[in-house]
Amino acid sequence: MSIALIVVLVFLVLLVIIALAVIGVYNTLVTLRNLFRNGFSQIDVQLKRRHDLIPNLVETAKGYMAHERGTLEAVINARAKATQANVQLAGNPNDPSAIRNVMQAESGLSGALSRLMVVAENYPQLKADVTMKQLMEELASTENRIAFARQGYNDNVLQFNNAREVFPNIFVANIFGFVAADFFKIETEAERVAPKVSF
Repeated sequence: MSIALIVVLVFLVLLVIIALAVIGVYNTLVTLRNLFRNGFSQIDVQLKRRHDLIPNLVETAKGYMAHERGTLEAVINARAKATQANVQLAGNPNDPSAIRNVMQAESGLSGALSRLMVVAENYPQLKADVTMKQLMEELASTENRIAFARQGYNDNVLQFNNAREVFPNIFVANIFGFVAADFFKIETEAERVAPKVSF
């Protein structure tokens, strides 16, 4: 065997090894990206559940809170913005700005709901209403589910970002356009404080 043939064979073996490594990194990144996308879809399911509860909550409160129209309209408007942001994200789930828009819209909705709960404290008949109690229990349960879904999503994002940023994966990630994912963060300080609901 000539030296030229040995060099060509060594070169081909190295190419195959590099190609297999690139394929392995690519497949790992795709798998991890799909995990965090699935994590976000779990958040989305819970957010939809939350959005579906809000009109019933507002309608129930309307009968008792006739003088609080501004608060009720703020909740309805915040829900509309959050729903619209979720629809835009569904159209392009890879868009980090769309995820940020959802986080901001959901933060606004949480703030509006908190204000509604504070105002509702002033209406004892509303607090005693059976439908309102059931809706509040459902909403509290949904908020817990959202928190768990956020945690799962953020864990998956961390795993993806770590796999994406380590050497030599960063080269494969950049070549194939794997961008870092954003965490689902609490946007406002008010949202960091657990809401007090006492019905």
